[in-house]
Amino acid sequence: MSKLKTIWEYTSSLFTTGAFSESSNKAGQEVISKIPTDRDVVVVEFGTGHGIITEKILNRISKNSVLYTFEIKKEFCDYVADKYKDPRLRIINDGAENFSKHTPKEIHAVIGTIPFSFFPKEKAQQILQDSYDHLVNGGYYSQILYTKFNFKKFEKVFDHNKIKRHFYIPIEYIYHCQKKKG
Repeated sequence: MSKLKTIWEYTSSLFTTGAFSESSNKAGQEVISKIPTDRDVVVVEFGTGHGIITEKILNRISKNSVLYTFEIKKEFCDYVADKYKDPRLRIINDGAENFSKHTPKEIHAVIGTIPFSFFPKEKAQQILQDSYDHLVNGGYYSQILYTKFNFKKFEKVFDHNKIKRHFYIPIEYIYHCQKKKG
């Protein structure tokens, strides 16, 4: 897919994608940095887009791990399904608020690029609380956003929270929020 077409897809759906373009490579590497590599894991991704982060996750996880990726735009789901023929990948054309209908009860990491700024407060809190409830102890929810404004929503739910800033246009903030270890 051309860069111009990608920018058009994101911009024309700004309130759905929450971005003008795909995340930077540096932010992509940072957002997946908390996914365990020493064992088989179940990872959930919110906001598949064109699969930029999806590919990074697949490159990080073991051969027996599973990645459930959620995207509400059918075109993006089809694109990623055509691009990545990986038996570990489960592409679900549904919103993040419904992830628990499609995944196991215990997950090891959640990676998000969804636009929390455009979500109603209740929907955002439900996604965060459901993510927390499904994460194993010590598991991380990591999210890329373009503002620090939403960090308080994460702090209300998760036990340990950090934010990193990546200077890009626009500035990217990577939230790492952990469910406290048992």
